[in-house]
Amino acid sequence: MLKLEALEVSYGEKKILNGIDLELKDGESLAVIGESGAGKTTLALSLMRLVDGSVKGKILFNGLDLLSLPEEAINELRGNRIAWAPQNSNNTLNPVHTILNQVAESITEHKLKNRREAGKQASILLSSFGIPVNRFSAYPHQLSGGEQQRVLLAIASANQPELLILDEPISSLDAPARAEVIELLKHTNQDCSFIVTTHDISTAAKLADKVAILYAGRIVELGLSGEVLSRPRHPYTRGLIRCYPDMTTGKDLQGIKGVMDRSVNGCSFHPRCTQAIEICRKEIPPLRLIQGRHIACHRGGIIPLLSTKNLSKRFDSLLAVDAVKITIEGGETLALVGESGSGKTTLAKLIMGLIEPTEGEIYLEDSLVSNRGKDFYRQVQMIFQNPGESLSHRLSVLELVRESLDIQEIGARDERDRLVRQVLREVELPDSEAFLNEYPHHLSAGEMQRVTIARALVLEPRLLIADEPVAFLDSSLQAKILKLLLKLQEQRGLSLLFITHDIAVARKISDRIAVMKDGKIVEQGPATKIITSPGHAYTRKLSQAALDLSLED
Repeated sequence: MLKLEALEVSYGEKKILNGIDLELKDGESLAVIGESGAGKTTLALSLMRLVDGSVKGKILFNGLDLLSLPEEAINELRGNRIAWAPQNSNNTLNPVHTILNQVAESITEHKLKNRREAGKQASILLSSFGIPVNRFSAYPHQLSGGEQQRVLLAIASANQPELLILDEPISSLDAPARAEVIELLKHTNQDCSFIVTTHDISTAAKLADKVAILYAGRIVELGLSGEVLSRPRHPYTRGLIRCYPDMTTGKDLQGIKGVMDRSVNGCSFHPRCTQAIEICRKEIPPLRLIQGRHIACHRGGIIPLLSTKNLSKRFDSLLAVDAVKITIEGGETLALVGESGSGKTTLAKLIMGLIEPTEGEIYLEDSLVSNRGKDFYRQVQMIFQNPGESLSHRLSVLELVRESLDIQEIGARDERDRLVRQVLREVELPDSEAFLNEYPHHLSAGEMQRVTIARALVLEPRLLIADEPVAFLDSSLQAKILKLLLKLQEQRGLSLLFITHDIAVARKISDRIAVMKDGKIVEQGPATKIITSPGHAYTRKLSQAALDLSLED
């Protein structure tokens, strides 16, 4: 019913949409999601042929190319077969007409009914969108923002269009009103196709069959809404989901580093991406079908950075790690949760090569890790459980943080010292001469832990293994260190394997959770699912223990 082919929209020299290909069937619904400035509203306007700019490509509506139709034919379609509910009600509703007359006018304008019949139909529509009868004679300025938005939706739905375009349809509504309007839209327009442009992920999930993720005028991911929003494959999609507040998880919100820049070469997202490589800086990735999902990414979507296959470790008769299979994706946090003695630290030491596995394999991206030279340790670093024991008290702060640079022979001494100062500032420590010359036993617990983090980060690794990094700290310091790790992940695109015995801590920091018991992974999945619907009795036990220790009765 609707097909876009190589759609481009420019305002002067500025290209807002660039090569959009989309298809919508009868009765289908599509949500277009993206940050402000991605091009969502321009896409909606172009479908109504209301763009004040240059438009190229094709917009096919039931075989008609909207871009080649005369203005008279477009006017017949607008508000009738194709309807639009714009985002800004203040600039759309007529201030000198009552809302009942405005809804009725949208019907009489297309000569579908006489004024009396249109008035009756308008009354029914306004009531169905939650406007009380005693407000029908009100003027737009006498309504709340939410009521104005409902009137716009009633106007758009008045002629039972074949295609309904909703631009941020519920952004001005409170939570209960949002839920009501979503249900109304689902039932009022069951026979028409929807396109919803929104930054609200829950709206997309509830209204749309499919979602298209739009970044800087290009679609970067396209697929079924349930699959894309629960298991994103493009780094930008995952970043958007991390930004969205969700009642089902306690994880702190994370933004996406940097800002959108349409002027960059290659993939427009590469300056903000956690896994960009050289080709990303040079070539624009095409939108390709990869395992049932359309993705525009040179790397095929989010990559598995490190994975283990059937990894085991036996100490005499004790099987400490038993056939463990985990994957840590680029830029994500996997929390490894379990009681003391469950095998968490042993698994970390196996990955780091501090002990050798009895059997099994470890892969860094697609490469089997057979020996760990300098290259491995430039990519993978570890924060140990007790900073007092992991830091040499014979070395100063400068020497401790610089040691990895010295071993790797990176730069001259002045350059190494500059990198040390830079990373100390990143972890919110002083870079003064006095502090650089301090020794660990002169530092507070929080300062020591930040030094261990700086020491691990100075090589700019891609994966950081944090083994109970806040276990020895008081709650105030715990919160600061956790926030610091999330901040560093956002800024650097770090992957984190976060080891903890506390599922409440895991909930605050993780994208996914793996639960370990007696050396085995007994359950793993998205943090939201593990927290709200634990499938294993041991996970439920850990969750209940955390609840028993909570401040609420």
